[in-house]
Amino acid sequence: MLSTFAEITNDMVYDMAIVAKVCVRPLLRRVLDRTTGVEEVVPIPCGSTLESVCPSCAHKARVLRMHQCAEGWHLGSEPERDSEIDHDQHEDADADDQGKDSDSDRRVRSTRRRPDVVDLPRVPADDRTIGRTFCSRDGQQYRPSMFLTLTLPSYGPITDGVPSQPDSYNYWRAAMDALLFPKLVDRFWQNLRRCAGYKVQYFAAIEPQQRLAPHLHAAIRGAIPRHRLRQVIKATYVQVWWPPCDRPVYMHRTPVWDGSGYIDADTGKALPTWEEAVDALVDDSEAKPAHVMRFGTQADIRGIIAPSEEADRAIRYLTKYLTKAIAEPIVDSTAAARDAHIDRLHDQLRWLPCSERCANWLRYGVQPQNPTPGMRAGHCPSKAHDREHLGVGGRRVLVSRHWSGKTLAEHKADRATVVRETLHAAGIVPPEVERLSADVTAPDGLPRYVWTDTRPGSPGEYRKIIFAAIQQRRAWQQQYDAAKAATDPVENHSASDHGGTDAGPAP
Repeated sequence: MLSTFAEITNDMVYDMAIVAKVCVRPLLRRVLDRTTGVEEVVPIPCGSTLESVCPSCAHKARVLRMHQCAEGWHLGSEPERDSEIDHDQHEDADADDQGKDSDSDRRVRSTRRRPDVVDLPRVPADDRTIGRTFCSRDGQQYRPSMFLTLTLPSYGPITDGVPSQPDSYNYWRAAMDALLFPKLVDRFWQNLRRCAGYKVQYFAAIEPQQRLAPHLHAAIRGAIPRHRLRQVIKATYVQVWWPPCDRPVYMHRTPVWDGSGYIDADTGKALPTWEEAVDALVDDSEAKPAHVMRFGTQADIRGIIAPSEEADRAIRYLTKYLTKAIAEPIVDSTAAARDAHIDRLHDQLRWLPCSERCANWLRYGVQPQNPTPGMRAGHCPSKAHDREHLGVGGRRVLVSRHWSGKTLAEHKADRATVVRETLHAAGIVPPEVERLSADVTAPDGLPRYVWTDTRPGSPGEYRKIIFAAIQQRRAWQQQYDAAKAATDPVENHSASDHGGTDAGPAP
C-alpha cells in the first residue's frame, strides 16, 4: 500500500487508468462556476479509437459499436424511417463506360456491363428492411440473419503474411485496390439490394488481412440465399475512368503554378486540366479504364440466429480490429519482413492518386480537379497515403441508414440512460446530466459555467488530475455495481454488454 501520492509514478497512473477505463491523454479545460465562484480543472477524454493512442477511449468506442451492431442485427420490426427519399438506396450505377450526351457537354455513362463478368439476377423488391420469419418443425419461429466476409484477389504468393517473391508481387494493383476499396464495397451493396428482394441493411467493418490488404466483415439483417450472394459477389466490379496513372511523367521535376494552373517548368506548357484529360478518354473509342477491381474468390458466408453465443462471437469478431491501425506494428520473427512489405506498399500509396482532387495527379502530367496553389505530388493531405493507414483513408465502420433507426450518439445516450435508470431504481442519485454544461444559465441569464483552455503546471499536476479521474470512475463503478445488485436485474451476457460504466457519465 502506498503511503503518499508522491510514491505513485506516471507508469503506475497510466496502468491504473487503463484498468479503470479512464482516458490516459485527456484534454484539460478550466471551468469557472460564476454562481459559486469555484474554479476546477476538468479532464475531457480524447475520444481516440486507436488502442495505441488511448486504450481506454478505444475500448469505449468499440463497446459502443458492439452495442450498435447487436441492436440492429436481428430486429423483428421495422425501424423508424424518414418519410423523405430513402437516401440509403443508391441510384443504379452498373454503368462504367463513359460517353457524351449528344445534346450537351455533360458526361454520361452507358448501361453496358463488362463482357467478362456474369449478369446480376433481378428480383422484385419488397419495401422492408427486416428479414423473413421462418417456422421450424416444432413450431418455433426464428428470424435468421447473415455474417459475410469479402476479400480482395491475390497479388502474389504469400508466406506468413508477407510476399514470398517481393519482386513479382503486384504492389501497384494492391495499392490501387486499397485506395478504391470503398467504391467496390459501395457497388456491392447497390447490387445486393437489387438482387435480395428487400432493402438490405448492414453493419460492416473494414479491417486488414495479415497480408495488409483490406477486407470486409459485415452483419446483414435477413437471410439471402448463398448462391445468390456468391453470384452478386462475382458480378460486382468497379472500373475507374481516370487518366493513366501507372507511368509517372514527372519524377525528378515538379510542375509549377503560374497563377491560373500548373505548367511544365521547362517548356512553360500548361498541363491538361482534369476535364480535358477525361474528355480525351471519352472521345477515344479504344481507351481503357485506369483500373478495374473485383473481389477475390474467397468469401465466407454464414447464417446467424440470435440470441445465441454464435451471434455474440460474430459481433466481437466484427469489431475486433477497430481499435488497431491498419499497419499495426508486430514483434515476432517476421517483423523485419513485414516492415519491408509495408515500406514497399507505402511507396506505391504515397504517389498514387486517391481521388480526382489528389495532388499526385501532377506526377502523371494532369492537373487535379479544382487545383489550388501549393499542391505537390507525394504530399496529398489525405490519410489514405499515410504509412499508418495504407490506403484505408475513410471510415472503418460502415452502417446503413436504417440499421437500427438511431445515430451513434443516440446509442450512446441510450446506454447512459440505462445506467441512470438503474441508479435511480436503487435510490442512488446519479451525477447531474447537465453537470458543468455550457447551456446552463445563471440567474442573470448568462452561462453559469465558463470554459477556458489550460495546461498542467507540472507533470505531477497532470498525474494528480488523472488519478482523481480514476478515483471518480471507481466510485461510479461501485455505485453502479451496488445498484445492479439491489435491483437484481436479469443477467445478460450479450456481446455488447461489456465495459461496466462505459455507458455512464464520463469524468
